[in-house]
This record gives sequence, C-alpha cells and structure tokens, in this order.
Amino acid sequence: MASVATLAFDAYVVDVLLPDLVGHDRKPSAFLVYLVLAGIARRTGRDRVSASLETIAVKTGLSKSSVQSALRHLRRRGLVADEPVSSADPVRTILRPWIR
Repeated sequence: MASVATLAFDAYVVDVLLPDLVGHDRKPSAFLVYLVLAGIARRTGRDRVSASLETIAVKTGLSKSSVQSALRHLRRRGLVADEPVSSADPVRTILRPWIR
C-alpha cells in the first residue's frame, strides 16, 4: 500500500485567505495558485519556489492565462513576489503577511 504524505498549512490559509480570495475577490484561481506554490514551498522548506506558468497550470488544472491572471492578483495582494530574473522557471517568493 502506498503511503500518503501530509501537507500542513497555516489555519489562516483556510480560515481567512480562502473565503477572502474566493468569496470576496472572486478569484478562486488565485487561491489554487497560492495553494500549489505554498505546497511546493512547504515540501522544499524554502519560501522561494521555481515554477513556470506551465508547471503551475498542470498542477492546478488551470490554463496558463488563468495562472498569469492569478499571479497578478496575488502580487497585488502581497501574497507572492517575483524575482527580477527572466527564465523558463522564474523564482517566486511565497509571502505570509499574517506572520510578522
């Protein structure tokens, strides 16, 4: 039998961020993208994540244009920051402004 890995998130992600992004902002794609990037960050133990639009699209089931739009929204909300480097796998920093 295959083992199932557990991935823990801050309660804030589900209790506050989910209803805020999905309900208030009406951007469920932004929540999915944040969840995938935060999951990669947790697994690697680093807040800096290298992931292309295509990689994120495959992991979320969204189109690349939806991922781009979601990332723009996350940047505006201060939840993701991009490194100023142009490459196939841009580096994105997952921000947790609720943790000071």
